[in-house]
Amino acid sequence: MKFLDEAKIYIRSGDGGNGIVAFRREKFIEFGGPNGGDGGKGGDVWAEGVEGLNTLIDYRYQVHFKAQRGQHGMGQNRAGAKGDDIVLKVPVGTEILDEDGEELIADISEPGQRVLLARGGNGGFGNAHFKTSTNRAPRHANPGQEGQERWIRLRLKLIADAGLVGLPNAGKSTFLAAVTAAKPKIADYPFTTLHPGLGVVRSAGREFVLADIPGLIEGAHEGAGLGDRFLGHIERCRVLLHLVDGTSEEPGRAYETVRRELEAYGHGLAEKPEIVALSKADALDGETLAGRVADLAAAAARKPLVISSASGLGIEDALGRLADVIGAKRTEEKAEAEPAPAWRP
Repeated sequence: MKFLDEAKIYIRSGDGGNGIVAFRREKFIEFGGPNGGDGGKGGDVWAEGVEGLNTLIDYRYQVHFKAQRGQHGMGQNRAGAKGDDIVLKVPVGTEILDEDGEELIADISEPGQRVLLARGGNGGFGNAHFKTSTNRAPRHANPGQEGQERWIRLRLKLIADAGLVGLPNAGKSTFLAAVTAAKPKIADYPFTTLHPGLGVVRSAGREFVLADIPGLIEGAHEGAGLGDRFLGHIERCRVLLHLVDGTSEEPGRAYETVRRELEAYGHGLAEKPEIVALSKADALDGETLAGRVADLAAAAARKPLVISSASGLGIEDALGRLADVIGAKRTEEKAEAEPAPAWRP
């Protein structure tokens, strides 16, 4: 399935049905009177978060979505039927924005969450609605109201507990493949990862979701390489695992390059908890490894982890630290969400 994380679509709710003018004409009834029914309400346009989706590819080939209009009223006081609604099924983590991409309309963050995007027009009143003691035979009815129409943007931000960041070829996809059942593309050239990937980590009885995004290079916030558009997929992460290629001659400089791109992107990424790790340790001898660790420690102002996804060195330690931070964040978020106990004298 092709990955697509942005889409622009047109939605229109249904028009309301018209009310009608009608009168009773029955044998032996001298004064029939008005009996025109009301029009039905137009269908609404909803968005609903569903499980099992991780792409917006369904909105690549169909762009226009129009709800059904309400039926017109009928004689004998029969109201028109309501128009059918349209429900847009989107992955959990989808943001819905206005056409300009600036105003946030809704954020679908849970399965089953539904948001009304366009309300259908109300049906018009039939002439029976206007009957009064002084106007016993009204000869007018209301037309139905028009539905709402707009262009909206869908932007998917994958929901994961931890995110992998680093330069291209830092070993992110290899790490993801080593600790989860995901099977990302792995090769010895830059930008083998073209789309974000997700995997579920199960370690020491704890479970969390890990996200891998394409590598960043210097100037990514200005569009260099694949740009920074994929950073949106780790905005919701609770912690970042920053991998630095141990085979690079200047791991400290590589670390600083990525940090600058995170700060330039904004949205709180630079303030997230970060675990720094030197990857591909199996390819280095002891003396070279010590020098690279010292260089990275000076740049990151902390001692980095030393890992190797190929040999398994330091993997469990890295997963344990990620799980600890995620567990603490979950506890903190749960405490903030719980209502304060009611005051009692």
